[in-house]
Amino acid sequence: MMLRIGHLTTGYHTAFVLMGTKWIEERIGVKTDWQLFPTGPEMVKAFSRGELDLGYIGLPPAMIGIDKGLEIKCVAGGHIEGTVLIAKKSFQTLKELGTINDVLIQFKGKVIGTPSRGSIHDVIIRRLIDEAGLHEDVIVKNFEWADFILEAIEDNVVDGGCGTPSLAVLASRFLNAKIVLPPSVMWPYNPSYGIVATVEIIKDSSDVLESFLRLHEEACNFIRKKPHEAAEIAAKAIGIVDKDFLLEVYRVSPKYCASLPKEYVESTLAFVPVLQKMGYISKSLGKVDVFQTDIIERIHREKPHYSDPCMLG
Repeated sequence: MMLRIGHLTTGYHTAFVLMGTKWIEERIGVKTDWQLFPTGPEMVKAFSRGELDLGYIGLPPAMIGIDKGLEIKCVAGGHIEGTVLIAKKSFQTLKELGTINDVLIQFKGKVIGTPSRGSIHDVIIRRLIDEAGLHEDVIVKNFEWADFILEAIEDNVVDGGCGTPSLAVLASRFLNAKIVLPPSVMWPYNPSYGIVATVEIIKDSSDVLESFLRLHEEACNFIRKKPHEAAEIAAKAIGIVDKDFLLEVYRVSPKYCASLPKEYVESTLAFVPVLQKMGYISKSLGKVDVFQTDIIERIHREKPHYSDPCMLG
């Protein structure tokens, strides 16, 4: 059997640990076809073409696909609160200004870059701008590849960027940019990524799916408990970043787990009215439309680990 797995460039996903360790091939005995996508919405298109069995994805793009009839479900968690807002060094931070609105007011007449429309980062930043009453004053510019945001900041095409902790670390390293809104305040408990599976593989290959999710849970725990070892393996699998880079990423947003607790589900479903208001989905979605939790509940019987940060020392 071949597992066709979609993944993003996001360095803290367990995808890179599983690639580097070869656990899937060696312990389940199946082959893997890892397919890289620039954003979640592009991965959803691949699901719609029947090219994927599983995917590492922020849930709003998956929900947009489900609304359009795509037969996929979220079968496990992975990470929460993985969206940050960064800006050039001339901008002040939340700690300095005190409120989210005061931070966003700095972007009046300016541009914030974010991944493609419908990505979790796009939805979160548009919602914050709207709630601050700044939707006519702040421009959101979408990029096909999230990595292009860094170049856009350097070239003064955008003044800030909304994206992953990886983006924040790169911006800090190379542009002296800083986090002005940390992940914990952007959208509490937001599902920065989960594991999405086709209904077909859930029904026809549930044993293989369960074995994969057991390895995913093990990899989540590996990142939390042995981040230095996990970062070294992931860095080698990625090939263009080093171990210290990934450790910095873990520090920015250290909340990893494979479980799907009530808070994760509720935070995900809180996106529904926002997605409807933005015109991204046409109907209301409930838990049964988005999630299938029975497999991960068998695997992860203890309390969620999202509140147990990485042991970074």
